[in-house]
Amino acid sequence: MPVLHAAGIDQFHEISGDGPPVVLVAGMGGTANYWREQMAAFTTRHRVLVYDQRGTGRTTHAHVASIEQLAGDLVALLDALKLDRVDLVTHSTGGNIGQVMALDHPGRLGKLVLYSSTTHGDPYRTLVWRVRRAILEKLGPELYADMASIMLYPPAWIAQHYDELMQQQVAQMRMLPAAEVQVSRIEAVQAFDRRAELGRIAAPTLVVCAKDDNQTPAYFSEALAKAIPGARLVLLEGGGHAASRVHPDAFNKLVLEFLATA
Repeated sequence: MPVLHAAGIDQFHEISGDGPPVVLVAGMGGTANYWREQMAAFTTRHRVLVYDQRGTGRTTHAHVASIEQLAGDLVALLDALKLDRVDLVTHSTGGNIGQVMALDHPGRLGKLVLYSSTTHGDPYRTLVWRVRRAILEKLGPELYADMASIMLYPPAWIAQHYDELMQQQVAQMRMLPAAEVQVSRIEAVQAFDRRAELGRIAAPTLVVCAKDDNQTPAYFSEALAKAIPGARLVLLEGGGHAASRVHPDAFNKLVLEFLATA
């Protein structure tokens, strides 16, 4: 199993493909598996790094103190792999990591994709995470996984892919950390707020969100694109919080074309 000890934890990672390096950074689930619909398309043009974040999957299930700590973990992994400068494609919580990378480690970053992400833990997100956290702590991981799927995917997609989704949930539950570790991830993302600094981001940035995303509503993406100088905003007609899985061909084309621009 490809694991490197960096930032004081064992970090699971996989590298494949050839070309300019790009890192795919997952959301709250935090695992490399989220990006399976992207790998074939991206590895034809890029050297692709995917990894499991602190507190998730096959990486050490350690408590998460902050989004800045998760960004530091990524920098340490890049150092260990001798990757100096990379493009980032980020999802949800990964987009918060991407903002920190752009602000605190700008020399390590080429282009930035913020997909279905947020600016801060506003009242709507507080309500969402209050419910999801209570399900995890009081009702257990099975119902937490059910709720995660409801928040990720459009209803019609769930109905059409139910068997596949149930298999996916079982696999994900096997890698879910203890509730207190997962709660630390939730608390870290809810505490994150770098809105006052977004105007300093110099990396070319693409902001993407589906109009029917109920986990990270599109108003967050609109705010990100407005605050980041020169950012391009694309609002997809559908796909929920997991548009990269629901409409992978359209998502892959959009992002790869952005990464290929001068």
